[in-house]
Amino acid sequence: MSSASDKASFGLPSSVKCHPLPYGKLLIPLNINRTSSQMKIAYPVKRLLSVLIVGESGTGKELIAEAIHQNSSRSNKPFVKVNLGGISSTLFESEMFGHKRGAFTDAKNDRTGRFEMAHKGTIFLDEIGDLDLNSQVKLLRVLQDRTYEVLGDSRTRTVDVRVICATNRNLKELVAQKKFREDLYYRINLILITLPPLRNRPDDIPLLANYFLNNLKVLYNRSRLKISAKALSWLKGLYLSGNIRELKNIVERTVLVSERDTLDIKDFECQIESAGRTSDEVGLPAVGSMTIDEIELSMIRKAMEYHQQNISKVARSLGLSRGTLYRKLEKYHIPYETQK
Repeated sequence: MSSASDKASFGLPSSVKCHPLPYGKLLIPLNINRTSSQMKIAYPVKRLLSVLIVGESGTGKELIAEAIHQNSSRSNKPFVKVNLGGISSTLFESEMFGHKRGAFTDAKNDRTGRFEMAHKGTIFLDEIGDLDLNSQVKLLRVLQDRTYEVLGDSRTRTVDVRVICATNRNLKELVAQKKFREDLYYRINLILITLPPLRNRPDDIPLLANYFLNNLKVLYNRSRLKISAKALSWLKGLYLSGNIRELKNIVERTVLVSERDTLDIKDFECQIESAGRTSDEVGLPAVGSMTIDEIELSMIRKAMEYHQQNISKVARSLGLSRGTLYRKLEKYHIPYETQK
């Protein structure tokens, strides 16, 4: 007997329409529904079941999660992203459920938890395979009962949220090793989406490259930017071990360094370590005379200028959380005004 996850990954009727894939508010008709995994996006889009997205780092798991949210009945409600790999077991309850002032020594103010932020919307739990066993128990309870307590407040609260999880790890192996709870695994795995690496779907590369370029047009106020047809074809031949994340990095660096409106093969070659790199070679991208920190500093400064120091807009345009952006502003000594 096939499970719901089997149906989602393989056996959908041909009459089911596969939605184009949105990244942010833009729709990109990616071809992932035609890959060997026969992955279908339409099934989890319209239903509110929990979804588990599995794939290598950089394959666009967050992109898929946002696609599901944007095409669902909750698209006008919050989409809250949480990197569980970055939350320690001691901070899990405070981060996810919130706390009241005075709940513990450093609780100087009330804090709204991520589940409350996502109420009526979707919560995206990334890197769920990195969650420790103690935190897994607490997460399982809220997923089962849809209830939780804020630290420092005994009142039980109810949450209405659609849950999407993602990981680059083999959860079945972790379950066998007693490092991941079996009951939690089946709770989050009602719909399974397995993302193939970008190198296995080269036809998506031009679509993604142009999408990233369109974002950068707005960010840097360069409306005439475009990628030549030859360059798009050349990009399809790259062996992108870093998947979508690596492609995005290549496009961003090329736009940042090049002063030309039409980006050609030579412009991209300058940003790749080996000029003779082929689809069978894996090389680290080169950045010329600029370090990664220098490139990051330049991008943040330009984004701050373009968005007139609006922290929320700058963070969104750079794909960062507000907290991460604040840390980078401090790191590079970029002046800013704290915003609520």
